[in-house]
Amino acid sequence: MASEQNERIQATIKQERKRLLHFIRQRVNNASDAEDILQDVLYQFTEYLRLGSQIDSITGWLFAVTRNRITDWFRKKKETPFSEYVREIEGEEVLFLPELLADETMEANNPMMRKFMSEAIMQAIDELPEDQRYVFLQHEIEGKSFKEMSEETGIGVNTLLSRKRYAVLYLRERLAEVYKEILDN
Repeated sequence: MASEQNERIQATIKQERKRLLHFIRQRVNNASDAEDILQDVLYQFTEYLRLGSQIDSITGWLFAVTRNRITDWFRKKKETPFSEYVREIEGEEVLFLPELLADETMEANNPMMRKFMSEAIMQAIDELPEDQRYVFLQHEIEGKSFKEMSEETGIGVNTLLSRKRYAVLYLRERLAEVYKEILDN
């Protein structure tokens, strides 16, 4: 039963992922934010089905949830004072470093600041569990798709997606300390 459910989830994600991402990208300019929204939707979908819930129209359900997530994202963006750098994750403001690194107003071009931020990022990545670190680095640094990683490792796409999600959430929480140090100085 669980394997049938996993196959159904994987097939649906494979079929709908590109359409959902395109739908999000039409409304959200930042690719990273769009990917986060998509991951949230796919995670919610997976959890919903694993709880045994029935969905009459999967496509309709996915697009309704996606619209709601986009709306939530815009609300949070307006509420957050440093909306260009911070996102709310589980009720807590967390820094999103790639955008900060590119911002000259935060003195990211200062060689010492860049070194400090780079070291903090590498240390946080090193702290990740091996399976999460692997997926994060392969996807973000090497540019591999989840499908490619799945074919190489034999690990399901949903599992890889989940590992990446947990890695990103951890990195955001961990790097919030760096954000506070930067703002305090």
